[in-house]
Amino acid sequence: MAQRVGRYSFYIRPIIYVIDLVIILLLARVCLIMNEDFVVFSLYITTNWIFSTIKSDFYEVYRYTKPTRIVSLLLLQLFIFALLVFAFFGLFQTVGASPVAVFLYVLYVFIGVGVNKFGVFYLLKTYRAVLGGNHRRVVILGWNVQVKELKKFFDENKRYGYVVSNTFDVKDPSVSLDSIFNYILENSVDEVYCSVEQFTNEELREISEFTDNNLKILKFIPDSREIFTKKLEYQYLGITPILSLRTIPIDKPLNQFIKRAFDIVLSIAVLVGVLSWLTPLLAILIKLDSKGTVFFKQKRNGLDYHEFYCYKFRSMRDNEQADLEQVSKNDSRITRVGSFLRKTSMDELPQFINVLKGDMSVVGPRPHMVSHTHMYAERIDKFMVRHFIKPGITGLAQVSGYRGEIETDEDIVNRVKFDIFYVENWSLFLDIKIVFNTIYKAIVGDDKAY
Repeated sequence: MAQRVGRYSFYIRPIIYVIDLVIILLLARVCLIMNEDFVVFSLYITTNWIFSTIKSDFYEVYRYTKPTRIVSLLLLQLFIFALLVFAFFGLFQTVGASPVAVFLYVLYVFIGVGVNKFGVFYLLKTYRAVLGGNHRRVVILGWNVQVKELKKFFDENKRYGYVVSNTFDVKDPSVSLDSIFNYILENSVDEVYCSVEQFTNEELREISEFTDNNLKILKFIPDSREIFTKKLEYQYLGITPILSLRTIPIDKPLNQFIKRAFDIVLSIAVLVGVLSWLTPLLAILIKLDSKGTVFFKQKRNGLDYHEFYCYKFRSMRDNEQADLEQVSKNDSRITRVGSFLRKTSMDELPQFINVLKGDMSVVGPRPHMVSHTHMYAERIDKFMVRHFIKPGITGLAQVSGYRGEIETDEDIVNRVKFDIFYVENWSLFLDIKIVFNTIYKAIVGDDKAY
């Protein structure tokens, strides 16, 4: 049994924990007027901070973690922390801190915690890239396209701190597992990356036993991108290991609550702050421009393929093809006012009613006409995955250049790819980013908006 020799920084996470708690308690002393209650608050907030950060994976940040992931963790923890602080002052009303002081306290805490979190994150990246410290020595077993790409990634991204000590072409008769194992032990290798397709089950078992017995981390490079590039969920049914092909973050109760709260707050803000005065003005313009109703409703497929009525400001003249033919460029059915509404995406604003009702979300895969949904479901692979979550007023595909008319199968295929990525990688930060991108495109214009 060998000792674990990897260059791991065991103390980084505890140090970050301590710094965050010091920031929280020092700011509480400065911002909040508390005397004998300070000890009670300190115990309360420290205990709940540790518990909530464990449950939210707040400190699960690694060298390969993306900054967007850190921002989403900060926003989630900000929400939880704010609830905890206001709950304390709701229970202990005799403490006497003003709501403004409590709000400023929460804000200052997350400025401090955010600076600490990003500071350590980028400091370590700089340390790895410039000084070569905090690194991990790795070997790669196998030689194919995936291995070449992985080695290139490690070589070109020094900030992640991975140093490729060697690669082994196992098809070479002079290379044996014993020689690989000896090299790993003699060169203090930390991690082993193994190309699955180039080994038999018996060889994979030997490699697994060696890495386990010598405290090395073993990671596999899959041979099937279609399956194994997904976020597979590993669980046990009894003692039988099971892999789930797709995980959907929004299925988690906490994430459902966060997304629904975001939808309700934003939809009420738009309905009260914008549509309350904009609707009468647009109604007059729509009625003066052409005969017909102010609003247009059309059946769309939503969550779990259920049908619902989707609302819009009417942008076309009444026609029998409205539920069958999608709008094309220079479509004669579009009115003058309707052209303006469509270019600015203002025709979609009534869908915030759908959001408030629960039929839609602010962000999600855009719903299609029922007739087109049936057609694409039969023709386009994985099209139905979009219906695992609620459809949205805007979506990742729309801000990535795939909105409006579907002219070729490539358009719908790419739209589905972006939608599936969103389904599998949802975060509150991603929703906020998409909303801002949508507003930006509505202001500057979009070639596909017609």
